[in-house]
Amino acid sequence: MLPNEMEENAKWYVVHTYSGYENKVKANLEKIVENRNMQEYILDIVVPMEEQIEIKDGKKKATLKKVFPGYVLVKMIMSDESWYVVRNTRGVTGFVGPGSKPVPLTDEEVKAMGVEEFEPVVDYDVGDNVRVVSGPLENFIGIVEEINMEKKKVRVAVSMFGRETPVELELVQIQKI
Repeated sequence: MLPNEMEENAKWYVVHTYSGYENKVKANLEKIVENRNMQEYILDIVVPMEEQIEIKDGKKKATLKKVFPGYVLVKMIMSDESWYVVRNTRGVTGFVGPGSKPVPLTDEEVKAMGVEEFEPVVDYDVGDNVRVVSGPLENFIGIVEEINMEKKKVRVAVSMFGRETPVELELVQIQKI
């Protein structure tokens, strides 16, 4: 298989771990993948984290908290060998799924978790007429002024109250006319 085909066939699986062992499991798995040359079967290992603001002694402090304590997400191509390697990694209690058959996450679940960034398809350019398809400015028409792929934002000049007003929108909120 070509690398692109491998990437397409790989799915995200949820692995159950001992609580507090998520980062150890991730490190152990990464070491095993490297030692056994399994990079084409086990592509990514993630412990989903989110930043939380704590206020202690009147001071704000940003800390990273695990979104799903006791779970690690693994992007892999399921085979007997890759299943065996993950299942028998120290700290892993098993895959999430009925019996011994792991169930991959759907694209919607992966997107909702924010684990994997999906590149939005942009079929418009600067200067194109577009329609806003969602949000408070839905059905407004405007002209694309700037596209920022890094921030996944687009600036559109929309005609409001008789004059052009620049608004910043998500890439997916507009559609070419």
